[in-house]
Amino acid sequence: MTLSCFKAYDVRGRLGDELSGDLVRRVGRAYGEFLKPGRVAVGGDARQSSEELKAVLAQGLAEAGADVLDLGLTGTEEIYHAVFSQNLDGGIEVTGSHNPLSDNGLKFVRAGSRPVSGDTGLREIERLTETGAFGAAGRRGRIEPACFKDQYVEHLLGYVDPRSLPPLKIVADAGNGAAGPVLQRLQKALAEAGAGMEFVNICLEPDGSFPNGLPNPLLPEKRDRAARAVRDHRADLGLAWDGDFDRCFFFDEKGEFIEGYYLVGLLAEAFLGLHPGAAIIHDPRLVWNTLDIVNQKGGRAIQSKTGHAFIKERMREEKAVYGGEMSAHHYFADFAYCDSGMIPWLLVLELMGQKNALLSSLVAERQALFPTSGELNYRVADAPAVLAGLEARYAPGAVKVEHVDGLSLENDDWRFNVRSSNTEPLLRLNLETRGDLAAVAARVREIEGFIKRF
Repeated sequence: MTLSCFKAYDVRGRLGDELSGDLVRRVGRAYGEFLKPGRVAVGGDARQSSEELKAVLAQGLAEAGADVLDLGLTGTEEIYHAVFSQNLDGGIEVTGSHNPLSDNGLKFVRAGSRPVSGDTGLREIERLTETGAFGAAGRRGRIEPACFKDQYVEHLLGYVDPRSLPPLKIVADAGNGAAGPVLQRLQKALAEAGAGMEFVNICLEPDGSFPNGLPNPLLPEKRDRAARAVRDHRADLGLAWDGDFDRCFFFDEKGEFIEGYYLVGLLAEAFLGLHPGAAIIHDPRLVWNTLDIVNQKGGRAIQSKTGHAFIKERMREEKAVYGGEMSAHHYFADFAYCDSGMIPWLLVLELMGQKNALLSSLVAERQALFPTSGELNYRVADAPAVLAGLEARYAPGAVKVEHVDGLSLENDDWRFNVRSSNTEPLLRLNLETRGDLAAVAARVREIEGFIKRF
């Protein structure tokens, strides 16, 4: 069989024709055959298909001889935490992340919560899944339930002093995804530890039908609920998560969405204050603000290809203390170099208390210095042709052209990155200028006009 669901660093596909229960069982068998793990954690997001897929995944792992710890409903980072904190040999989260409800997928790690990407085993797992060339079945592994949510929440509290957090009113929009149960435990633990925040929780109950819409606040049309709740409740801060809550999104006290790009700079500055001269990893889509802050603070800014597996691998190579992507993925050395959607808001809240400032004032100067377009998506028939055409059009007058991830083209006063999505059939554009907000809109119209010709 030829598979289309294996992507650059995970598995995603349409249920039925691209991703079936039998296929997921074979993936579990292939993972076990290739990595030969002793104990593996599995979990699943709130999608209606995730529980069934998790069950057959566990069967495949057990057939390969692995003992399986079924963590039930989890966010992806709960799998990461379980693997590194319990010294497991691997972990797999069943999640469609932000993809449509007709999709689902798998995210993999090995021992130490190290990523399994195309360069570190995913292609071998794909080939075994395709061929079914498994060895003779030996010992069948056990499948048993497990829960590490309390240990996970305790780990989260280690990043801040709860008693020092400002007593703000916070809207928390779980989007009916997997974040709800963790938020309930974390809010209770914060209160017991002396924190004085007030939470306005919305869509907290996991519901795989997503009656309030698929949670993906990276898309502008998915932000209205959280933004409106901030204004209606006169909150000081708004937070929202995607379905498997490995991304956290921020709204200021006016309900304005804060691009993840500016949070990368904010957290980079905070970590460099604690770790002078440290390495900070960033992606190539938007870079000027991050470079400016890291250089000012004496750190080392290092660019990596976009994607969680690539960022994690580069962080380990460089011994980076923090890594951030403008798409709201934030990575931490103390979290086994993995991304978390819970650690960032705790750290930002602590920063707001330390500086006695609301989020809007913490990012206002940076937004003015380096305004951006936000990420814009386009469906095109021939993405390589569009990239080649853009390079032919803009490279001759550029001061820098890079191909770290798609096409990055830099001029003195504006730059852009265009890349094909690793997870969806889309071309993604990000554009920034040096202090010229009007030029952002003008340049976007210009490039959109070029793309639409294809």
